[in-house]
Amino acid sequence: MLERISEIADGIAQRAEQSEELGRLHDDSVGLLREAGVIRMLQPLKWGGFEAHPVDFLESVMGVAAICGSTGWVSGVVGVHPWEVGLMDPLVGEEIWGQDQDTWIASPYMPSGQARKVDGGYVLNGRWEFSSGTDHCDWIFLGAVATDESGTAGSPPVVLHVLLPRSDYTIVEDSWDVYGLKGTGSKDIVVTDAFIPDYRTVEAEAITDGRAARERGIPEPLYLMPWSTIFPMAIGSAVLGICEGGLASCLNYLRARGRKIPVETIGVLGECAAEIKASRTQLLANVGATFDLVSSGKEVTMQMRADTRRDQVRGSWRAVAALDAAFLRTGGSGIRMAQPMQRFWRDAHAGLHHAVHVPGLTYRASVETAFGGTPPPEALI
Repeated sequence: MLERISEIADGIAQRAEQSEELGRLHDDSVGLLREAGVIRMLQPLKWGGFEAHPVDFLESVMGVAAICGSTGWVSGVVGVHPWEVGLMDPLVGEEIWGQDQDTWIASPYMPSGQARKVDGGYVLNGRWEFSSGTDHCDWIFLGAVATDESGTAGSPPVVLHVLLPRSDYTIVEDSWDVYGLKGTGSKDIVVTDAFIPDYRTVEAEAITDGRAARERGIPEPLYLMPWSTIFPMAIGSAVLGICEGGLASCLNYLRARGRKIPVETIGVLGECAAEIKASRTQLLANVGATFDLVSSGKEVTMQMRADTRRDQVRGSWRAVAALDAAFLRTGGSGIRMAQPMQRFWRDAHAGLHHAVHVPGLTYRASVETAFGGTPPPEALI
C-alpha cells in the first residue's frame, strides 16, 4: 500500500490547494484513493477488502496525510467505517458493497439525533456536525440516542450507531467554513423521519467493549480489536502524518532558500524530528501490541485501553508542538500562503480540535483506571 501511495503522491499533492478551495476533496484525489484502495484496508475480505493489519492501515493513513492533510484525514476517518460494518449483521455489508466494493461510508458518531423505536426498527431525526469526506460517500454512520415509542430515552440512555443510505439524509452545503482541514468537507448532516431497520443498528457500547464481535463469533483478530484502539488511532495517525509532512516541507523550504541555516535552527529541527518519530513509534507499538494480544486469544484490559488512548493523545499534541517549533524557524516568508508549510501547520492544529484529542479527560482516565475506577464514556475508552 505504501508503494501505491508513493505512486499517487504527486497527483494528491497537486490537488491539495484545490481541495482547500473546494471545501472538499478534489474528485481526482478521491479517484486516486480508490485506485490505491486505502479505504478498503479494514474492509472484510468477503466484500472486496484487504482485512489488513491495523498497523499497516495506520502507516498508510500517515503516508497520505504527509502528502495532503485533508486527504489523509479522510483516509483515516472514512477508512475506519468498513471495520465497524465487519461487526454488524452480514446483510449490511451486502447492502453496501454487494454492487460496488468501493462504496464509501461517512459518519459522525456523536449522538446528536434521536432514534424512536417503531415496529422493525427506528425512526431517526437530528442534525450532526463534522461528516468528513461526506460528499464522496453513499452511506453514513450516525450516532443517536434510542427512545421508546413515546420518544422517552432510557436511564442511562442507550446510544446507537445507525447506518443510512445517501437517499435518507441531507448534506448542508454551506456548513464547513474553517481554518484548517478545509479540504475534508466535514459538513453537517440533517435527517428527517428516516426509517432504520433493526439490522442496520448496533449499540455503541457493544462496539466499544467488544461485545458485538463476541456475540457474532467473529474469529478474525482485526475485528476483535477494541474500538478505542481503531477509531481514535486513525484520527491520531492522520495528525502524525500531517506533522511529518509539515516538517518535511519546512526542511525542503530551508534547504531551497540557499542561505546558511543557523546551528541553533538545525538543532531544533533535529529535536522536532525526534519528537514526531517518538509519537509515531509509540502509537504503532501500542496498536501492534493490542493486535498481538487479541491474536493470541486474550482480552485487552481496560488499563491497556486507557493507556493506549493516553499515549495516542499525548503523541498527537507532542507532534503538533514539534511542528510548531519547526515552522517558527522558517522565517517571515514561511507564513506566505504560497508555501505548503502553512497548510500543514493549520491542518495539524485543526486535527487537535477533534474529541479524541481532548487531553485532560483521557490522561485522568488512565490514572483513575490504575486506581481501580471506571473511565467515563466521554473518555472514548
